[in-house]
Amino acid sequence: MNDLATIEFEHVDYQVPGGAVILDDVSFIVERGTVLVLVGRSGVGKTTILRLINRLLVPSAGIVRVEGRATPEWDPIALRRRTGYVLQEVGLFPHMTIGRNIAVVPRLEGWPEARIHARCRELLELVGLDPATFEGRFPHQLSGGQRQRVGFARALAADPPVILMDEPFGALDPLTRAELHREFRCIQEQLRKTVVMVSHDMGEAFALATRLGVLDQGRLVALDTPDTVARTRDPRVRMFLDAMPSVPVIARESA
Repeated sequence: MNDLATIEFEHVDYQVPGGAVILDDVSFIVERGTVLVLVGRSGVGKTTILRLINRLLVPSAGIVRVEGRATPEWDPIALRRRTGYVLQEVGLFPHMTIGRNIAVVPRLEGWPEARIHARCRELLELVGLDPATFEGRFPHQLSGGQRQRVGFARALAADPPVILMDEPFGALDPLTRAELHREFRCIQEQLRKTVVMVSHDMGEAFALATRLGVLDQGRLVALDTPDTVARTRDPRVRMFLDAMPSVPVIARESA
């Protein structure tokens, strides 16, 4: 077993009960501090992988491990509190203020109110929102980009080691998306979380990934550094690369 591995998939299959095979013999390791971005067509199993990691689903065959433990060995609630989740739709509770949205998991964990308040303010500052301005607002009073920042802050609230991100920037306009990409890279440079992100956008994958995976028909057909993936001749990967205006050799800003 890899001592640096935070997430491991070992010959994992997933089949919808009585239905289609979604994942077929998928194996990979995500080491601590890695940003793995998974790309592929709709329906190839990207979101299924996220749901297998936090035990919203269980494999039909094979083993998924998080922090060295197979997911069935985890209490599902404890596992989900170790894996922050960021959705495209954000999923903020509309009747709660921004501060209370961020505080949901720390409050469930029984943190003292003073610690919760300090953590909310810390995270709002981290994602570029002034706590004095935004903590008492409601989700409908925020722009799409601001709500996405709050969703990321909420996922970080209890300091989980793993962050799962399902098309987190897909619904945003290009300028806001580029801005959030820059902010994500800065935050990741500070926190070094283990991140698994799903995207349809190969350009986004090059911008954010330290490891890039490509899924095709339920199989993981590529998993490597972005620069190595950019040089592949595999036609299952080239169809995504060739759809880009250009494939950058180094797409990320230097630290």
